[in-house]
Amino acid sequence: MTFTSIDYEKFRQLRVTHIATRFEELITDEHYDTLTPEQIFLTAVDQALEQRRVNRVDRLIKAARFPIPQASIAELDYQPGRGITKVRMQRYGAHDWSADPMNLLITSPTGGGKTYLACALGIAACHNGHSVYYTRMDDLARQLIIARTDGIAHQKLLNTLSDTEMLILDDFLTVGIDTDAASDLFAVLANREHRLPTVIGSQTGPAHWVDILPDRVAADSIVNRLANNARKINLGDIDMRQHRHLKAQSHKDYWQ
Repeated sequence: MTFTSIDYEKFRQLRVTHIATRFEELITDEHYDTLTPEQIFLTAVDQALEQRRVNRVDRLIKAARFPIPQASIAELDYQPGRGITKVRMQRYGAHDWSADPMNLLITSPTGGGKTYLACALGIAACHNGHSVYYTRMDDLARQLIIARTDGIAHQKLLNTLSDTEMLILDDFLTVGIDTDAASDLFAVLANREHRLPTVIGSQTGPAHWVDILPDRVAADSIVNRLANNARKINLGDIDMRQHRHLKAQSHKDYWQ
């Protein structure tokens, strides 16, 4: 059985080209000789839907611009002292962030694995169909400064930050931000409150954030929106960079 170009034009109009292509492949595959045409068609439908899902996940991960695109909850290190368990992380990996939009605060000193964990959670969210926006706070502050010279671009960035289904702000307030950036941050968090979750990765906690933000009133509002009723993960004092380096040194293939 072979479809003609006219057939494919009909499939394109119906937006079922992938199904037709897969059906044609399966019906000529001897491994499916025992199936009826109806069963082969349903198999083609299932496979086309799965490919569509995979393609969507790939697009979501690419759009998020994760610095560690291979991060995975399955590869997390659960050694004692890190403040995480396999069961808890599996729950986060399967979590419906749209239905339960509580914020998540991840804290540890530098090298503690905050970025890896934030990326792993973000990638898991992409696999569950959620849009994710990852950025370091210092990069975001620079983007806001640049965008502020163009009113349309500035509003577009604020809308993107406000409406993405999971916003990840890494290295949060490692360095200070100016009054305008703090005002933009307040607007974004006010728009997301009770609606969409924000994930924070930081070396410090809410008390320090209040002190480092330029305006005390805005600082109280920002920290209140981020920290009140948020879930918290403290990864402890283990330096995961050093841990991974020592682990690599112990491998038989390691060389300097």
